Amino acid sequence: MNDARRRELYGRLRAANPRPTTELEYGSPFELLVAVVLSAQATDKSVNLATARLFPVARTPAALLALGEEGLRQYINSIGLYNAKAKNIIALCRILLEQHDGEVPREREALEALPGVGRKTANVVLNTAFGQPTIAVDTHIFRVANRTGLAPGKTVRAVEDRLARVTPPEFLHDAHHWLILHGRYTCKARKPDCPNCVIADLCDYRDKTPGPAPSPPLKPAAPRRRSRSAAAE
Repeated sequence: MNDARRRELYGRLRAANPRPTTELEYGSPFELLVAVVLSAQATDKSVNLATARLFPVARTPAALLALGEEGLRQYINSIGLYNAKAKNIIALCRILLEQHDGEVPREREALEALPGVGRKTANVVLNTAFGQPTIAVDTHIFRVANRTGLAPGKTVRAVEDRLARVTPPEFLHDAHHWLILHGRYTCKARKPDCPNCVIADLCDYRDKTPGPAPSPPLKPAAPRRRSRSAAAE
């Protein structure tokens, strides 16, 4: 895909969704960090259901630390891997309080040093909470980047690096959100909704799903035969 097509692709995604953002519900950088850690191998919907109960009770590192692992598990046990996630969240709360005055750091290195926080999680927090032009490549973005030809790569990091390199600067901050939402709702893994895709004509995917079959043309109605009595009148 050349630069002109990439610019057109992002332009159409922006026109369809001028202010994209995460579907995780949060009220502070710390709440976002917790929600993203919980979202690993889980849906945003399931995380939002859990945090809707958790955050009114504990929405700061100190309050969550006071809950402890056992207390936290009671709020997140509907989410996959909740035992490991509870352990990591309690540990990261302790580090935030001891090393960062209870604040979420704005530096990648410090974020990735927190338990349960990898590069993808750090990218989401840096982008969404602090406005940095990072791209967190998940399975949706990896699929869209490769399938469309926007930024093909064999690994998540290769796709991230290429997207960062080829995305025009004016689209870079929101690219993560446009691509993940496009992959989640349109360019789906099993059956992409190509007939309703706003970038279908720019996409290199060879196996596009066809649109609905056209309806057969209506046959003209046969002329109505007049009865003999009517014809004689």
